[in-house]
Amino acid sequence: MIKNIYFDVESRKRRELIDITEKLKELVSKEDGSGLINVFVPHTTAGILINENEEGLKNDILNTFEKLVPENEKYEHNIIDNNADAHILSVIIKNNSCIPFFDGKLLLGTWQSIFFVELDGPRHRKVIVTFFK
Repeated sequence: MIKNIYFDVESRKRRELIDITEKLKELVSKEDGSGLINVFVPHTTAGILINENEEGLKNDILNTFEKLVPENEKYEHNIIDNNADAHILSVIIKNNSCIPFFDGKLLLGTWQSIFFVELDGPRHRKVIVTFFK
């Protein structure tokens, strides 16, 4: 069985890590048996990542994004949209992640949380969760 569920995310900053773990746990809790979810963002300036939800680490990740791909460089795409850095970072981060579940529970590690990564906000975004059972 394959099914898709959509939900919305509202970002408040240009670059932001938004924890969507509880929303995904809620969706998976309605499923029995085992399978996989694929969490996908249909946006070219956003991504999905899995890591620890600790404020210092989240700040370190965002600061590293800025060091890797600075916002105010002279990118060719900025002539059109002024957000080339966000597009480049989304390529590095990726726009999806696949997570196993069993008996209504995500099989995450002790410290793992799932984040929607906003790179060009604030914006109204969509997340698509595909269930594979």
